[in-house]
Amino acid sequence: MTQEKDKQGISRRDFISATAIAGVTGAGIGSGMVGISPAFAAKESGNATAIHPGDLDEYYGFWSGGQSGEVRILGLPSMRELMRIPVFNYDSATGHGITNESKRILGDNAPLNGDAHHPHMSFTNGQHDGRYVFINDKANTRVARIRCDVMKTDKIVNVPNVQAIHGLRLQKAPRTGYVFCNAEFRIPYPNDGSNMEDAGAYRTMFNAIDGDSMEVAWQVIVDGNLDNTDADYDGNYACSTCYNSEEGFTLADTMRNERDWAVVFNIPRIEAAVKAGKFTTLGDSKVPVLDGRHGSELTAYIPIPKSPHGLNTSPDGKYFVANGKLSPTVSVIEIARLHDLFSGKITEPRDVIVAEPELGLGPLHTAFDGRGNAYTTLFIDSQICKWNIADAIKSYGGEKVNYIRQKLDVHYQPGHNHTSMGESNEADGKWLVSLSKFSKDRFLPVGPLHAENDQLIDISGEEMKLVHDGPAYAEPHDCEIVHRRKIRTKKIWERDDPYFAETVARAKKDGITLETDNKIIRDGNKVRVYMTSVAPSYGLNEIKVKKGDEVTVTITNLDQIEDVSHGFTLINHGVAMEISPQQTASLTFTADKPGVHWYYCQWFCHALHMEMRGRLLVEA
Repeated sequence: MTQEKDKQGISRRDFISATAIAGVTGAGIGSGMVGISPAFAAKESGNATAIHPGDLDEYYGFWSGGQSGEVRILGLPSMRELMRIPVFNYDSATGHGITNESKRILGDNAPLNGDAHHPHMSFTNGQHDGRYVFINDKANTRVARIRCDVMKTDKIVNVPNVQAIHGLRLQKAPRTGYVFCNAEFRIPYPNDGSNMEDAGAYRTMFNAIDGDSMEVAWQVIVDGNLDNTDADYDGNYACSTCYNSEEGFTLADTMRNERDWAVVFNIPRIEAAVKAGKFTTLGDSKVPVLDGRHGSELTAYIPIPKSPHGLNTSPDGKYFVANGKLSPTVSVIEIARLHDLFSGKITEPRDVIVAEPELGLGPLHTAFDGRGNAYTTLFIDSQICKWNIADAIKSYGGEKVNYIRQKLDVHYQPGHNHTSMGESNEADGKWLVSLSKFSKDRFLPVGPLHAENDQLIDISGEEMKLVHDGPAYAEPHDCEIVHRRKIRTKKIWERDDPYFAETVARAKKDGITLETDNKIIRDGNKVRVYMTSVAPSYGLNEIKVKKGDEVTVTITNLDQIEDVSHGFTLINHGVAMEISPQQTASLTFTADKPGVHWYYCQWFCHALHMEMRGRLLVEA
């Protein structure tokens, strides 16, 4: 039956369905397109969200996995989850944390948990270059690097002398360069239990990690608790928000002051001080530590109201925007004025602020569209506020001008938000994602622990239009949206890949040619098993060992066809791994159970996939 259409081509069924859903969810007129289906909203918006079979998304979205410790890849605008990258977590699907290769990355005695917050892609000259994504682990004071060609974690560094790496952003020019990261919580020095009640002994630091070597390059001591950070487009400055200027221990202690700080770090001066040896070291660490507290020539403290949170750099490179959190304002810092502040031409730090627009309750993070507009999440108001930077500057200068363009309801309590390509100088102003912390009535109830709500907003026109709601598990704290042209992934592994280079070196010592040999080498109670895999069979269908043997199984996948991954799972032994085409992977376990134990391929690879198996025979 043909549906009646209005002049816009929208069927009555579409309209009635959308109206009904909006009524059920309580979305009012001020909510824009809140609560309606993506298909309907796409017709009203300038961007198309429907991605049909065979079509590809335009953008990669890198989502932090929050308390799961992983990174997730979504396609935009479909908002489909494409892949999960284990980083700080243990993953039975791929064997991350189980294989010898991933254990070398995680390190000895690696924690069982992770709290992944801020994923950000590397830069060359202010543009994303598709090499790496970096992310922090707040829970265990670590930073990880993900290779974007294979979407695997390849390096993790533990940051010494500090606790709780939180805000993380990257040097944008000339390239990354440095990974800048804030240690949030203050700890006493030395932190050996000898002086735990003296607040004056507590410190935290701003940290720079070399993105190539993944070693900590230097650390700068600051006053207060560091929060979020970002960098300029010239390689001169990084800026971090800082709360708890009171340097207290309790909530009440940290709420007294009406202003805290944005701390600006002069990168050339810091590098010069390190080169000149003007630093100290702490404990067993060899990392240079510099003093950046009030009065230092390395830093500048700009008073910001109140307990500022997000810190974001505009894509034109002109401004840092510090979000007030407990103030309805955001503070716009003109980066060009920082030269005069550090040279002494400007003596009052607040004089580098060129706008302080009042936006609403609970401003947390700001994103940009590349057209002069900014989008700030209002946590208390559950809104996104679109405002114009130039008009905000005029208003700060005394002109009567309305800088707010629109407010859009989101559901509920948004934290981070990001625009497509908005963290680079190629911001394209097509999409905005709001990571809403509470979902309440948005989805089917699943018990006391609720999903969160990722919401996709079309910003290509003059008005923001909400086009998608999507549940997300385990606080996707932050995300970044990168155009697909920036990323080139491998379809199959290269045999000389450094990811499994140590395993290949071990095989060479044993006289093994991984591409052809299927052999068992016995060295006392250590047994090394080498075998190949080609769908649907392993090179060895039987492995004989003795009880108590330490067994290392190394498998090379000889398939050269995209999407033919194999696996190795040993029944009742808690070990599994993924071996994708041309990859070598290995794992080690103790054969402590006599008898027959089957191993099998857990990644579907062939019509005879069920028959891809073998026996581990453990002699008593």
